[in-house]
Amino acid sequence: MISKKLKKGDEVRVIVLSTSLAVLSKEAISIANKRLEELGLKVSFGKHVNEIDDFKSTSIESRIEDLHDAFLDKNVKAILTVLGGYNANQLLNYIDWNVIKNNPKIFCGYSDITILNNSIYAKTGLVNYYGPHYSTFGQKLYFDYTLDYFKKCMFSEEPYIIKESETWSDDEWYKEQEKRVLIPNEGYWIINEGSASGIILGGNLGTFSLLQGTQYFPHFSEDTILFLEDDELTNSVIFDRCLQSLIHQPNFNKVKGIIIGRFQKASNINKELLFKVIETKKLKNIPVVANVDFGHTSPIFTFPIGGNAKIDIQKEEVEIKILKH
Repeated sequence: MISKKLKKGDEVRVIVLSTSLAVLSKEAISIANKRLEELGLKVSFGKHVNEIDDFKSTSIESRIEDLHDAFLDKNVKAILTVLGGYNANQLLNYIDWNVIKNNPKIFCGYSDITILNNSIYAKTGLVNYYGPHYSTFGQKLYFDYTLDYFKKCMFSEEPYIIKESETWSDDEWYKEQEKRVLIPNEGYWIINEGSASGIILGGNLGTFSLLQGTQYFPHFSEDTILFLEDDELTNSVIFDRCLQSLIHQPNFNKVKGIIIGRFQKASNINKELLFKVIETKKLKNIPVVANVDFGHTSPIFTFPIGGNAKIDIQKEEVEIKILKH
C-alpha cells in the first residue's frame, strides 16, 4: 500500500515520537518551516510537540494522541517526525494500527523512528519513508542533496537512481550552523559484487534489532534488500553482533543484498574492519556495498521501507535504483 505523493498546497504535520520539539533552536525551526513552505507545503504541528520530560521526550499518551490525530486528519497528507531519540518502542502496544491502515499517508523519519518505519509496514502494509526528520530541514548549509532526494521520493512516482554525494559531514551542524566541515566522498566500499532486487527493510541497525522476536518485526517473507546504518554509539564489535543477530532471524536466506550507510567517525569503523565483519558472516553469495549516503552523517537520501530496490554492484561501479516507492 502506497499513499499519494505530495503536491503543492498539501499539509504536513510535524509530531513528536521520540525527542521533543522543545530541544530545537528557534533558528532551526525557522529554517525548517521556510524550507518546507518553499516546497509549497503547509506546516502544522501536533498538539503536544513542545511538551518535554526528564528524557527530553513527551508522555506515551501525548505521542499516541498526536500520531492518531495526524493520521485521522483528512487535511494532513504527510507526517514528519521531529527527531530521533531512544524511546519510540514505548509506543507500539498503544497504537491503533487500523487508524494507520485505513488512513494511509506519507510518514517519514529515521534513526529511532526505524521502530515505527518497520512496524508500520509489518502491521499495516503501508510503505513509508526512511528520510529526513523535520529537524533535518533546519540545516542551513549544504542541504541540496538531501532536499533533492526527498523531492524525488515524495513528489514523484518515477524510479530514481541513488548517486554519490560529492562531500559529506559529521559535524554538529545544529550547534554551529555557519562552521561546517566538509569531507570529500571517497566513494562506495564494494564488499561483494552481484545483482539483486527486493523489498526494502531496515534502517538503524541497533534500533531495528529491538523488533526481533516481536509481532512488529517485518519478517523476511519475500526477497529483501536490507538498508542498514548505525550511529556514533556503535563500533565494529557492536555492529558485528547486531548484524549476526539479524542473520539468525528466520528466512534470512530471503535477504538478497545489503546496503550499508556511512558510519560516523566516532564509531572508528573503517573499510578494513567492515570487510572483516562481513567476511565472518559468510555473506559472499549476496552483494554488499557500504559508505552509502544515509544514516547519521550528512547528506542523506530518502528511501521507502516496504518499497522496492534493484542493486547492481560490479567492480568500481555501483547502481542503486529505487523502484516502487
